[in-house]
Amino acid sequence: MKIIDGENAVMGRLASYVAKQALQGEEISIVNCNKVLITGNKKFIENKFYERRQRVGSTQKGPKISRVSYQIVKRCIKGMLPNHRGGRGKIALGKIKCYDKIPKELENKKMIKAGKEKGTKFIYVESITKKK
Repeated sequence: MKIIDGENAVMGRLASYVAKQALQGEEISIVNCNKVLITGNKKFIENKFYERRQRVGSTQKGPKISRVSYQIVKRCIKGMLPNHRGGRGKIALGKIKCYDKIPKELENKKMIKAGKEKGTKFIYVESITKKK
């Protein structure tokens, strides 16, 4: 079982790494999902998530975009898995656990640290969830 500390990790790179490991059969836990970074223009990212949540027009009322940070990270990972509705992707998605903080059962275990690049524009996942 691999435990990954998501603090200051770029979301896309983290998601692709986790998806590959889960497809190989590894069980993975990601902690500190609220401190994962999304790179890019801050206002554009905030507006994009806000508009997705407010989308209306069908009987379904648009896509279901979560406001919880660990579910935003898990959804990004799900998008990088092949056929997540059945088959290999569904099995791999079941092996991935995401947490906002470090749970008690994972506190004293060895974690993989992931850092960020210096000088890039970014926003934390936590700040997207607090937006209206």
